[in-house]
Amino acid sequence: MKRIGTMSGILVLLATLAGCADMTQTQQRTLTGTAGGAAVGGIIGAIAGNAGMGAAVGAGLGATGGFLLGQHNEAVNRAYQQGRADATQGR
Repeated sequence: MKRIGTMSGILVLLATLAGCADMTQTQQRTLTGTAGGAAVGGIIGAIAGNAGMGAAVGAGLGATGGFLLGQHNEAVNRAYQQGRADATQGR
């Protein structure tokens, strides 16, 4: 029975990763932040007495942080690519 649970978990993980293949970096970071924030918020909320509220707050904060990180990373990548393009044109 434990083997079925392990295989199911692996299949869910692979399906989740495959579903993120055509997402932008910002979308991936936002989704990861939401999931991580909800998990941590749910744990902290359970300790404090309200797991649902903790998960909701954690998801919101995680989504915001993930979105901002993704936007920053995309801006850095755009600046890098622009610098490379300028260098190849002799500017």
